Amino acid sequence: MRQVHHRISVQTRGKGLYDFTAEVLSWLRSIGASEGLLTILLQHTSASLLVQENADPDVLYDLEQFFKRLVPEDNRLYRHTMEGPDDMPAHIRAALTLTNLSIPVMNGMPAVGTWQGMYVYEHRTHPHTRRLALHYLGD
Repeated sequence: MRQVHHRISVQTRGKGLYDFTAEVLSWLRSIGASEGLLTILLQHTSASLLVQENADPDVLYDLEQFFKRLVPEDNRLYRHTMEGPDDMPAHIRAALTLTNLSIPVMNGMPAVGTWQGMYVYEHRTHPHTRRLALHYLGD
């Protein structure tokens, strides 16, 4: 059994979902991953990680519209407002979703479904560089 670590960065252009599946697949191929477990940690508190449908972009649109209604950007609702009206809602969205993923690796591939991709879900309005720490444990 071996352990391999890696870091990737995902550039965001503001709110939305950013697919990073291809980068993960490339890295797993480069290390010769076979059978094991992939753990991914997003090193930020105002974005999150999702495994989500990658076939119909309407899913991603509807998801963002739902979160806009669920967690409004209204400074009257929050005490933490120093970093702008999108910051505290971004922290709440991140708390409601995930900042880490654990995905089995089978035959060198993440065991995600046919229509699933791995996404950084950016909750802030402005562009950011989001850092992800990857850890593979396996053969």
